[in-house]
Amino acid sequence: MKLTILGCYSATPRTFTNPTSQVLESKGHLFLIDCGEGTQVQLRKNKIKFSRINHVFISHLHGDHFFGLPGLISTFRLLGREKALHIHGPKGMKEAITMLLKLGDSWTNYPLIFHELESNESEVVFEDGHIVVRTIPLIHRIYTNGYLFQEKPAPRKLDIDAVEKWNIDRSQFQAIKNGADGIQEDGTLISNEDLTSVPPKTKSYAFCSDTKYNEAIIPLIRDVDTLYHESTFLETESHLCEKTKHTTAKQAAQIAHKANVGQLILGHFSTRYKSIELFKDEAQEIFPSVLLADDGKSFEI
Repeated sequence: MKLTILGCYSATPRTFTNPTSQVLESKGHLFLIDCGEGTQVQLRKNKIKFSRINHVFISHLHGDHFFGLPGLISTFRLLGREKALHIHGPKGMKEAITMLLKLGDSWTNYPLIFHELESNESEVVFEDGHIVVRTIPLIHRIYTNGYLFQEKPAPRKLDIDAVEKWNIDRSQFQAIKNGADGIQEDGTLISNEDLTSVPPKTKSYAFCSDTKYNEAIIPLIRDVDTLYHESTFLETESHLCEKTKHTTAKQAAQIAHKANVGQLILGHFSTRYKSIELFKDEAQEIFPSVLLADDGKSFEI
């Protein structure tokens, strides 16, 4: 998995920072997660091919998380896109997007498929043979979800040295790849584990967009390799969390600690602070493995 941050600051765009948007590359997919203003420019800057994006996941309908989407949809049309674009997000998203397309008489010339969400329980929103994506219900001022991306285990691979060692005939190779044991000429069974190699460890990534401190998400994200969690405020402004339904860096670290995640990436920084290093300092008082998101920064998961 590779995560590229396109934008990770709170609502007000600046000349040198952008609101929330990121892309996750996994198992041949390139998922766009949230789409704040400026996402198209950030995709260009980071040399990410528009044509590879087939699924967009929107956390909620605040402008700094989806106002870039109508423009991106229109640009796909200008680029002659033919493949379907799937958009996953809150109920009301289809109405908002299609109204703009209607008023601008700019209907897409490719299938635009909306998957609207309204459940307050975690649910699978995308799945294929390689990866499954589930919602993470969050608590914000409007209906909001995070997303959990979990790779599926790859099949064990045929170990050529092992099959030669045990004198297994080539005619059995496909069956062994499919999980069967090997059979020697004298009828002796050789276990599949002795004839195949362990596949690479699967990876998982949890994206927690705008939310107040919410321990209910811990069972959903437990043991994930990487957690991105909003950290709008430092502790000096923790009194604003209940009103705005946001989280401090230290609270995000508490979630990471209790969920036993591999590493924590902080983002959605308020622009009131002089340095984002302050967020890392506070979070590391609770959880040591803390990284800071920043526009254009990539992480290997």
